[in-house]
Amino acid sequence: QVRLVESGGGLVQPGGSLTLSCAASGSSLRMSSMGWYRQAPGKERELAAIIISGGTTNYVDSVKGRFTISRDNAKNTVYLQMNSLKPEDTAVYYCTARAFGVSYWGQGTQVTVSS
Repeated sequence: QVRLVESGGGLVQPGGSLTLSCAASGSSLRMSSMGWYRQAPGKERELAAIIISGGTTNYVDSVKGRFTISRDNAKNTVYLQMNSLKPEDTAVYYCTARAFGVSYWGQGTQVTVSS
């Protein structure tokens, strides 16, 4: 059973930085894609960033130039470096991973950007 364990959320001031990590455990499967969704209060969940095998990345327009997604394939771990954070980045961030047509989800980690 694949389990995604997230870490790195918290409270940060506007303009600050945070790094989220997500490790996939319980399987030797190599994930074809790994990424981060986020859900702000009262809004739908949206894809923030994704990285697929080979290193291709994609970001939602609102985070381009501020967020960087990366992965360590040997560790089945994905990272999200978030810089120049804004109050509108406040959300629960969910890690997701996909292998052989099956999607897996983490439990979510809260990111709050506030002064």
